Amino acid sequence: MTDLRSALRDFPQQVGIVTATGPDGPVGVTVSSFTSASMDPPLIVVWIAEGASAWPVLRTSPLFAVHLLHAGQHALSDLFAKSGSDRFGVDTHWQSDVDGVPHLLDAPLRLRCRTSRRIAVGDHVALVGEPLEIQHATGNPPLVRFQGRYTSVA
Repeated sequence: MTDLRSALRDFPQQVGIVTATGPDGPVGVTVSSFTSASMDPPLIVVWIAEGASAWPVLRTSPLFAVHLLHAGQHALSDLFAKSGSDRFGVDTHWQSDVDGVPHLLDAPLRLRCRTSRRIAVGDHVALVGEPLEIQHATGNPPLVRFQGRYTSVA
């Protein structure tokens, strides 16, 4: 696994945050494994570690949102990656939609999704979503991880 991790660090990964709402309120987690899966029907996939704090909610939630971040949002990524942090505190610009799904208002790309399926693979789950709504702002380079550090694509 160390060889695989080391090899994959040489390839950039888009940084995003997945959010949903459970009985105890909003949850979210930073991810670096997001991709489109199909254009017909439109589907995306995000990989969630089964040990992630948000997984118990995402395991049953019918709706979730994926937020892809811009190069200036590494602090937001760190906040949602750190266990025990106040992810939805006063410093996070967010609001719930009509179904209670938390939306990060500063993310340049937000996909509000209906859960299509969950596929267990090793220690992760492929969370497959059908985009119901897309909010997209242009002009900011994306936040990526490369060789264990944040960077951007210019």
